[in-house]
Amino acid sequence: MYSNNETVLFLDRKFVKANESTTDLYSQTLHYGYGAFEGIRSYDTKNGTKVFKAEEHYERLKKSCELVKIPFDYSVQELVEATYELLKKNNLKNAYIRPLVYCGQNMSLSKPTSVSVMIAAWDWGAYLGDKLLRLTVSSYCRPHPKSIHIEAKVCGHYVNSILATNEAKDNAFDEALLLDSDGFLAEGPGANLFFEKDGKLFTPQLGNILPGITRATVLELAEQLGLEVQQGKFYKEDLFQADSAFYCGTAAEVVGIESVDTYQFPKSWNESLGKKLQDAYSLLVREPLKQLHLNS
Repeated sequence: MYSNNETVLFLDRKFVKANESTTDLYSQTLHYGYGAFEGIRSYDTKNGTKVFKAEEHYERLKKSCELVKIPFDYSVQELVEATYELLKKNNLKNAYIRPLVYCGQNMSLSKPTSVSVMIAAWDWGAYLGDKLLRLTVSSYCRPHPKSIHIEAKVCGHYVNSILATNEAKDNAFDEALLLDSDGFLAEGPGANLFFEKDGKLFTPQLGNILPGITRATVLELAEQLGLEVQQGKFYKEDLFQADSAFYCGTAAEVVGIESVDTYQFPKSWNESLGKKLQDAYSLLVREPLKQLHLNS
């Protein structure tokens, strides 16, 4: 699914075959989840392949490493250029891109002794599909922001996401919705939450959620469309009185939510503010590329 015998990776400033690559089984990242990653998408536009907000993603990757004290000696521009070259070598246009910073051999809890940077890319449709989602409020909460750097996209944090997702699917739902440690609405396992009520949009404020790049894009689009958005602390009871809701994230893009537990959103998705933003987002990511692209 992710690779074949011809797939090429970017690894430590070289392009190598995926099936010829190795990793250390004593890696600090493998044993402790001490690493950082990003999720990025590229799109085929009439001006060539465009990596959407590549600079913002690599800036966040750099920031994640800084927050958890993982050495990072790459420039953003170097990684952006490597990403376009990787897409070209794999003949990919509409692709999902996964940069990963992982640590070398180290069985202690001390600073990493060595660090590698890998970038992979593959064809991947919308992560949560294109149908409306049936969610359940998870029994797991998001980690407390004083226990981790919640704004860092760190590998080990996603054990929490896996547990919540598997619980939801085991109970016949499509995905989970997590609260924070104080009982306020937080986010999905891999996407940010928005909901609509009386012609306004609401979304959990920063502090207990990952500051998603797609979330920031949706806020920008909402402003351009003249939509009012309130960021704050909300309870699940607020969601159970909403007209509609949606998730957004790089992998998921913008996807509508049909229901949460037994609550069915009353507004038709096609008439919702989320649908307007879904259409605007789809148009934005496929706009002609004005900077670096594969045809340059």
